[in-house]
Amino acid sequence: MQSKVVSVEQMLAIEREADARGLSYDLMMANAGKAIATAILDRWPECAEWKIVVLAGSGNNGGDGLVAAHHLAEAGAQVSVYLSRARDVEDSNIKRLVEGERKIISAEEDAQFRSLKDLIETSDLVIDALLGTGFQLPLKDTPKKILVQVQSTMAKLWKLPLIVAVDCPSGLNCDTGEIAEEALHADLTVTLAAAKTGQFTFPGAGYVGDLQVADIGIDPQQESLRSMDLDLADFAYVKPLVPARSDDSHKGTFGRVIIVAGSVNYPGALAMAGGAAYRVGSGLVTLAGVRDIYSGLISVLPEATWILLPEELGVIGETAAPVLIPELAQASALLIGPGFGLESTTKTFLERIFAGEAESRAEIGFVSTGSSHEAFPLPPCVVDADGLKLLVELDGWTGRLPAGSILTPHPGEMSIMTGLSVKQIQAERRQVAVRYAREWGHVVVLKGAYTIIAAAEGRNALLPFATSALAKAGTGDVLAGTIAGLLGQGMEAFNAAVLGCWLHARAGVLAGDWYQTKAGVVAGDLIEFLPMALAELEGISTG
Repeated sequence: MQSKVVSVEQMLAIEREADARGLSYDLMMANAGKAIATAILDRWPECAEWKIVVLAGSGNNGGDGLVAAHHLAEAGAQVSVYLSRARDVEDSNIKRLVEGERKIISAEEDAQFRSLKDLIETSDLVIDALLGTGFQLPLKDTPKKILVQVQSTMAKLWKLPLIVAVDCPSGLNCDTGEIAEEALHADLTVTLAAAKTGQFTFPGAGYVGDLQVADIGIDPQQESLRSMDLDLADFAYVKPLVPARSDDSHKGTFGRVIIVAGSVNYPGALAMAGGAAYRVGSGLVTLAGVRDIYSGLISVLPEATWILLPEELGVIGETAAPVLIPELAQASALLIGPGFGLESTTKTFLERIFAGEAESRAEIGFVSTGSSHEAFPLPPCVVDADGLKLLVELDGWTGRLPAGSILTPHPGEMSIMTGLSVKQIQAERRQVAVRYAREWGHVVVLKGAYTIIAAAEGRNALLPFATSALAKAGTGDVLAGTIAGLLGQGMEAFNAAVLGCWLHARAGVLAGDWYQTKAGVVAGDLIEFLPMALAELEGISTG
């Protein structure tokens, strides 16, 4: 099922429509609780032998937790329930737990929280089902006291229990990402029916842990859900996007990517982008750069072919366009911009490439016989880094790019392109990406924690990754090469951008896991882990 990202108000409307269509709130709760228990058992099969504490609030979130408690107990776990407020003895979920002789304690009968302290001290896993998505700050009363006591108790433990949040960590504003300081940091959040915007907004996003969207029986074709236009680009979303590869194929089957990048001050951009393009399946990668960096890179990526471009003081020169243009007819994708620098000569080169026509000069020996202008088609384009900064200085730049080009700015570059402040952009990342994708007529990849990908016709997706493993120079070059490599294999632009972003981010996570630290990951590591990320989507074990 394709997951959506919604606001709290949108989620309430989705639930109301589901109820009106015959999926009652009680049935949604039953499905939710079972799905939560299943997610926990799938993640930690050994938990069937654990001691589990469910912190249950007085509302529907607490009810979800009670249902999960029943299913986990039925699976063999030793489950205790701690209620923020006593529930009606006729509550069917309470009755079922009582009949199963499960331990149930109410905060009202535990004035000093001694029982809660004892439960937390001996637990292997705590389920946080105190407060749901409708919570508004500030946190107060009994739920606040319970969370303070849990935090205080855990601070003295040498081995911490795992924390699973039901729908969201208690104390999180699921629209804004604001969060109470007493909130528990979840290892896993099982969110119901759809992800919530606040789960991807800091500081609250830092409390969510791994996020899993659980099916609670709502029809994905239900209008109030189907019409939500922000997709969650998770594993299930991107898996079908992976290009097929036939064993009777050849290098031409998977396209030729030309990468125009680098300068004497930024020589690695070419190698990183080119290596990434190859690692995601490109048949042929051609690097176009200045001679000064050629000798240092030829051994780094020996699989690549080269186009040596005229230079001026170590950057691409004004006269480089006629050298590159004849090659573009044989390219299936063009990446341009990483490591360019911002010199005027490179800007003139870029202007000539995107001018819509090429000037060719016929020469005999050293004597020019004249010049002519001829139109030439550009292959699908990815524009990145300094290329973006130079591009927006060209008059009518949006119309100079081939339809469906991909622009990959980080917030600082987006600020230069739009005139908005970085603060404005970060406060409304999705809205900004969607607005300018539509306005410019091209795919916008607004990079950063929880990257947003937006297409001109309205499609947009959120990438569920935020990791400091990617906070290194050069990782943007790897991303640009990854996207270009997929685009060159014939993928539609939006899908190439989404899949490329997912592979890039997942490679960062895998690299951090391999080194057991995010701090030690460098951009070049991502290239080596791209095939492993790809293999996960292809269903191939990476050992």
